[in-house]
Amino acid sequence: MKKKDIVVISVILITLTPFFIFDSVYSFYTQFNQNNGFLMSFIKFAILATFGESLGLRIKEGVYNKAGFGLLPRAVVWGVLGLSIKFAFIVFAKGTPFFLIYIGFENADTIIKEAFSFKKLITAFSISVAINTIYAPVMMTLHKITDIHIINNGGTIRGLLRKINFSEILSKINWKIQWNFVFKKTIPFFWIPAHTITFLLQEDMQVLFAALLGIALGLILAFANLKK
Repeated sequence: MKKKDIVVISVILITLTPFFIFDSVYSFYTQFNQNNGFLMSFIKFAILATFGESLGLRIKEGVYNKAGFGLLPRAVVWGVLGLSIKFAFIVFAKGTPFFLIYIGFENADTIIKEAFSFKKLITAFSISVAINTIYAPVMMTLHKITDIHIINNGGTIRGLLRKINFSEILSKINWKIQWNFVFKKTIPFFWIPAHTITFLLQEDMQVLFAALLGIALGLILAFANLKK
């Protein structure tokens, strides 16, 4: 473990400790999160998912940031994606139970709010399958496009604001990796099980848990690149 790792761990501990020691801090967070769901979603993903990518870079190249990596632009992109993820959570968490009712799974809309049961597990799994097969591939592809755009423009905020050449970037994406790994492996073997757990949680904890999963994804992608 190097000095920079100790610094990062120390910052994390200093940031998180007050939430566990002081009830007033945790209460403020809970209330603010309930009243400002979209803003908190932006902040959570901007910080946590970007940190996941930074960890991935640390594993691959030994540093948390480097010239051209674009840590700040990535945080902006993840924040915006966090807004879309919050939107998707609302749509699929509310809509999927009503679809289940439509096909004969009674009381799915109330079961998901009750204590854990096998029926609640089935409902949460169904929501996870729906969001990860309909929304996730689009979000992942958009993230890949912005990732390439940030790198192509030197990792600067000014570069992020330049017009994105979607047709050119889409033609340069390695679709073998995007399809065979990102879609075929991470969605069924990681995201669907992980988001099943997510939708078993209380609503105010779901987006935070999803953002924490962004850290895990950064590590998964880093290990995949090392293996390759």
